[in-house]
Amino acid sequence: DIKRPRQFLSSGSFGTMGFGLPAAIGAKAARPDCKVATVVGDGGLQMVIQELATSVAEDLPVVIVLLNNGWLGMVKQWQKLFWDKRYSETLLEDDPDFVQIAKAYKAEGITVERAGEVQDALKFAFDCGKTCIVDIHVDPEEDILPMLPPDPSIPPIEGRCAY
Repeated sequence: DIKRPRQFLSSGSFGTMGFGLPAAIGAKAARPDCKVATVVGDGGLQMVIQELATSVAEDLPVVIVLLNNGWLGMVKQWQKLFWDKRYSETLLEDDPDFVQIAKAYKAEGITVERAGEVQDALKFAFDCGKTCIVDIHVDPEEDILPMLPPDPSIPPIEGRCAY
């Protein structure tokens, strides 16, 4: 439940891979009294996974809800919808064991393989008192919504820069 203003951080559908974990750590630093969670994909998390060390070292526990589909999901979706399924460099064939990585950083981790396990996994993650990855294995063919399609036009730029 988001009941107060300024309780939700987002990159605004810009597809900024790697935004979630650092933003969550910053939110926890700003509001250590609040529970903080981030929803990320497996490709995006791998871009900043070393920040688990920051979260643990600074005692800023966050919950990382990992939607793990084994792909760079948004990129794959664009290739599917706009480039006739010509997939290139989007399959993450050798995804690591994210639970083991979490534990290597002295964080926690739990794997979810069925929808019925999500609620218990989230309860564990929020109650454990540590940064925790909830590694949810999702259908690789599931699309990511909402999405913004590409726009071939560039809007006019208002104003001028004074250099």
